[in-house]
Amino acid sequence: MHRVFCAPLRYVQGDGVTGRLALEMAVLGIHGPVLVVAGRSAAAALAPVWAAAMSAAGWHHHVRAFGGECTAAEIDAVAAEARALDARAIVGAGGGKCLDASRAAAAAVGLPFVSCPTVASTDAPTSALSVVYTAAGAAESYRIHGRNPDLVLVDSGVIVRAPVRYLVAGMGDALSTWYEGRAAAAAGRPNMRGGGTTEAALALARACRDTVLADGEAALAAARDQRVTPAVERIIEANTLLSGLGFESAGLAAAHAVHNGLTVLSGTHAALHGEKVAFGTLVQMVLDGTPADEFATVVRFCLAVGLPVTLAQLGLAAATTADVDAIAGRATQPGETIHNLPRPVTVADVAAAIREADGLAAEIAGWS
Repeated sequence: MHRVFCAPLRYVQGDGVTGRLALEMAVLGIHGPVLVVAGRSAAAALAPVWAAAMSAAGWHHHVRAFGGECTAAEIDAVAAEARALDARAIVGAGGGKCLDASRAAAAAVGLPFVSCPTVASTDAPTSALSVVYTAAGAAESYRIHGRNPDLVLVDSGVIVRAPVRYLVAGMGDALSTWYEGRAAAAAGRPNMRGGGTTEAALALARACRDTVLADGEAALAAARDQRVTPAVERIIEANTLLSGLGFESAGLAAAHAVHNGLTVLSGTHAALHGEKVAFGTLVQMVLDGTPADEFATVVRFCLAVGLPVTLAQLGLAAATTADVDAIAGRATQPGETIHNLPRPVTVADVAAAIREADGLAAEIAGWS
């Protein structure tokens, strides 16, 4: 199998870089008019900065409010608005779902895409992948586009002003990168771009996990005070760049499939993507036969920063056997990334691993 490594054309991170948006776009040959698709809080905080940047460049721009869910209908609506504006680029500004919808719309109309995350809660900003949900919030499908974002611009000052829960959720998403990429590579499975895994991708995936474990607690402490510190910058990079490059070019496996399974139960809908992925990582570690001391290290880290390690913490305190089977059934449906594991797994295997991960984590936490 040929090896494939994919990445954005340009990545810019730092405190206050939102003011450089038009400049960084122009460096890449991207010009206005620009459609900005923004979450509510992103628009409230950054609209004046975008206006100043676009005005200085002499570009017309329009800000569209993101509908809140990355559905097929939302993607189509953004694409239609870009056509009506005669836009030459789409900028997505907000959380992962806003970026995914904006990215999919840009792909649909053949425009450059600029990714401006306002939280470091997922590895969505750098990728060419959109996760499409139903209007009810259940994961429905993946759309893999032909190209990564032209520009990823991450304003660290914006990130630390967001609720710290999002930064922590990003750590949960990032933790999975090494375990999933390693499993997919060991199985000889193609990565998210249909190629084999490069050594570079695996090195980035490992660095992602190691950075999160080393700097996560210090970054959380600084972010609570809205301070941009070296630890915060490293965690933002791990959550956004290392995790994004790692998952896309190394591959996904069980952790994200379990996340998708969890979305079928409405009790989990209040949990963020990375929070569900964190629990999915524990389930994958059980399926992988990870040594007990390594499993305990990850659980204790999650507890230290506030990531969920049990079903109860995800809103499923009264989970029944049927509930667990439903999670496992969705996680193992045909085409799911759990089939990138080095061995076949069944619904029963995954259901058992969910219960075991839940029980072991509760025991480590002293709750059982």
